[in-house]
Amino acid sequence: MANPASDIEIEVAYALPDKQKILQIAVAAGTSVKIAALNAGIEKHFAGLDVATAPLGIFGKLIAKPTEHVVKEGDRIEIYRPLLADPKASRIKRAEKKSS
Repeated sequence: MANPASDIEIEVAYALPDKQKILQIAVAAGTSVKIAALNAGIEKHFAGLDVATAPLGIFGKLIAKPTEHVVKEGDRIEIYRPLLADPKASRIKRAEKKSS
């Protein structure tokens, strides 16, 4: 539980197609997205996950500078995984298939 004077409650989430995990953690006010994600320890639940290099977002919005962006009470940090296919290339492929 967070200390009301200095800590805030946030969530850190990561998902694979067959496994998801959301951790609720308390961090000091003023903590960056990157530091909060690293301190959550979610890597121990997913073999091969490297939070240090993964793209990070909050509620579906990519954070361009996670080392500078400060989390707020109730934020959910999301750790993104690489796309398996480029969405633009996939749309083009589907369109070509339809017109054939």
